[in-house]
Amino acid sequence: MCRTGRQPDPHEAGDEKAADAAFAALLEDSAEDLYESAPCGYLSTLMDGTIAKINTTLLNWLGLERQTVVGRMRFTDLLTVGGKLYHETHFAPLLRMQDEISGIALEIKQDGGGRIPVLVSSVIKYGSMGEPLLIRTTIFDARDRRAYEEELLRGRKAAEEARKQAEADRARLQDALAVLQQSLLPDTLPQVPGVETSAYYHTASPDRLGGDFYDVFPVDGKRFAFFLGDVCGKGPEAAALTSLTRYTLRAAALHDPEPVSALTTLNKVLHERYSGSGDPRYCTAVFGTLEAGPAPGQTTVRLASGGHPPALVLRADGTADYLPTPGGLLVGVLPEARFTTAATVLSPGDTLLLYTDGLTEARTGKDRTSLYGDDGLLAFATSHAGTPPHAVVQALTGLLDSFGDGLDDDTALLALGVPASHP
Repeated sequence: MCRTGRQPDPHEAGDEKAADAAFAALLEDSAEDLYESAPCGYLSTLMDGTIAKINTTLLNWLGLERQTVVGRMRFTDLLTVGGKLYHETHFAPLLRMQDEISGIALEIKQDGGGRIPVLVSSVIKYGSMGEPLLIRTTIFDARDRRAYEEELLRGRKAAEEARKQAEADRARLQDALAVLQQSLLPDTLPQVPGVETSAYYHTASPDRLGGDFYDVFPVDGKRFAFFLGDVCGKGPEAAALTSLTRYTLRAAALHDPEPVSALTTLNKVLHERYSGSGDPRYCTAVFGTLEAGPAPGQTTVRLASGGHPPALVLRADGTADYLPTPGGLLVGVLPEARFTTAATVLSPGDTLLLYTDGLTEARTGKDRTSLYGDDGLLAFATSHAGTPPHAVVQALTGLLDSFGDGLDDDTALLALGVPASHP
């Protein structure tokens, strides 16, 4: 006959009972054992601070024997000099006022001269008649916490030093970039007979090199050349391209100052230099010449543009308009580029304004989503028509400052005008 159940083994049942009894015994620590072997220090003192009871944990931290402590030492004897002072001036008065105090950071002395950072909590025990009898104190080892705090302080100090170093490095970088940026621009503009000149360079970010450029220089006994432009990109590569562009235009103008010829030479140089490099580079530029006009006090301007925003002419009669420069591809894109000469005559009080697209592409409005644009610039120019070049540039400088963070790109300005008081 098959058995459908299994009867318990008396021996197995006995083993289980024995294990349970042993485990229960482990849990039945005496109150004295729990006090003596607690993970924190305990002590009880009389109201004058004399130690009446202390646990083994705290004795081990101190490196002292019970008989040398109980009834012979006060709580303040366990503290450092600074701890004693703090106990007398703060700890003890607060304890008397509040009956308890907790989490006070102090240091206790070890027998060998060492120190242990601790957190101390104390409470006054009162008798049945309300009289204070004892002070019970709990002491927690704060060495791990102190080490953690010191590590945090070291980390904060290192971070602060790194921040200061980064700020110093950035300041040095900005100084170096400013010097390099200035080396790509003329120190001063030359005196042009019968013409007043004014220029300004606005840096959108002090942390990067811009690629805008301008210059005015004599080419022969009767003509002066000028140019203004913007190379693609930012940083060292743009600076190298700016330098190449400026010196190429200067050299080309000395050979043939005609605007179309100068831009054609620049186009050939840039295309040959960068077309096979895997990193094609190009620029926009306006190149022109100034010479005596058909009547006394007038100046004839001849210019050509390579993909650059059109120049503005501000007239003495209070009008302003763009000077059309048809044709004109980006300089350096194609091996052969077609440029066309445009001309105008500046009379007394007239000003020719050249600028880079950082001005018209500035973001305006409260939400910084609208572009200043050609229409905005034309309206501005019309409102300042008839003013001398330096006043026009000064007004534009204030306008650029007003754009604030809406100005993402560097902006170069060059104004050339015939003084209204010209004889």
